[in-house]
Amino acid sequence: MDHRPWAKTMNYKETINYLYSQLPLFTRVGQSAYKANLDNTIELCKRLGDPQHQFKSVHIGGTNGKGSTSHMLAAILQTAGYKTGLYTSPHLKDFRERIRVNGQMISEQEVIDFVATHQPDFEEIKPSFFEMTVGLAFDFFAREKVDIAIVEVGLGGRLDSTNIITPLLSVITNIGWDHMNILGDTLQLIAAEKAGIIKPNIPAVIGEYQPELADIFIAKAKKENSRMNFASEMIVIENQKPGVKSQDEKTNEYLKVTVTYPLDSGLKTLDLRLDLTGSYQLKNVKTVLSTIEELRRQGFNITDEHIQTALSNVKELTGLHGRWEVLSRHPLTICDTGHNPEGIQEVLQNIAAVKYDHLHFVIGVVNDKDLSKILAMLPVDCTYYFCRPDIPRGLEAESLKLKAESFGLEGEVYPSVKDALHAAQQSAGGNDLVFVGGSTFVVAEVV
Repeated sequence: MDHRPWAKTMNYKETINYLYSQLPLFTRVGQSAYKANLDNTIELCKRLGDPQHQFKSVHIGGTNGKGSTSHMLAAILQTAGYKTGLYTSPHLKDFRERIRVNGQMISEQEVIDFVATHQPDFEEIKPSFFEMTVGLAFDFFAREKVDIAIVEVGLGGRLDSTNIITPLLSVITNIGWDHMNILGDTLQLIAAEKAGIIKPNIPAVIGEYQPELADIFIAKAKKENSRMNFASEMIVIENQKPGVKSQDEKTNEYLKVTVTYPLDSGLKTLDLRLDLTGSYQLKNVKTVLSTIEELRRQGFNITDEHIQTALSNVKELTGLHGRWEVLSRHPLTICDTGHNPEGIQEVLQNIAAVKYDHLHFVIGVVNDKDLSKILAMLPVDCTYYFCRPDIPRGLEAESLKLKAESFGLEGEVYPSVKDALHAAQQSAGGNDLVFVGGSTFVVAEVV
């Protein structure tokens, strides 16, 4: 009898359970899952035949907005007729959300077969969950012969498992406070880690010009002989008409904007309707348009019509959820995955743009966040519903409530995210707003 652990064929659920239980997983255990080098990823991909060199790619890093930016870019490229891979993390509902081709998730059988074939390598190399997933994605994209893949950085940049690709273009959306225990306790240190995806002679787009950090990117680009621009300095957005404003709006509201930006041939003006309606998407749109211009320079045939069609249908084309998403209208209930100080600031700006009588805030967090920065930002004139996301890293709701009370935030504890949401919706009046957030993993339980 063969007693090797990989000798037994597993079904999909068993395969996923194996991955979750056997391999370190950052979303569950935190810092201990982070590897401070690329050795495992390099070795695993070597055994896979180095699939990362078999397709073109765009690499997307940054603190906030990299997920939305990645999905918008993928939507545009697939609308333009390119077979487009999309690798993102974390997932909300299904592990397979992380790996898509033209918006379609990788099949359960592909995941089963990959693990069954390469379990001996896993046992020997002992890759992390994320390293294994990167190997799976790159192997799948190579076998699917994608024209291009949009690859989102998992954490940081320089030492992230995805950083073994040689992309057509490196994109960094912005720099903010997140994962300081791993990336550094100053924005400059975090920026230097994120800048690690800028590679020799590969163009770079930096989404947001941040005066105190700009020199870090300029110096890195110069060192690598990388042509670089700041998207926020290149593109002007006018005539902004916000999306969700009140309970009475239709479900399919769009964020409508006019953008003006320079082309090699002169200024271009474009009217856009965005189905991702959070106001923070305006920053991401600048990054996306700058990236598309660079891809056009490299020979990609992408028309204005492709851009306009794709950006009004990102959710349908790519399956993206949880970005200023309306869950119901009566009472108006919205969720968002913003979870660090900059992300919460954007959430609060969007909440401020909605007409409502009273705010009901369903909140849960993970236990390795710097809560003080976030709690200090939250409004005191609303009702809080404290809960714990259903993962090992979830902070106990009682602990969150005690910490929140020291900032003047009042509310009750609930045994689950869904219980908290139900209570908020039951308590809300006809013109009230219910918001659900604080963590990606809270949103995952309600979308």
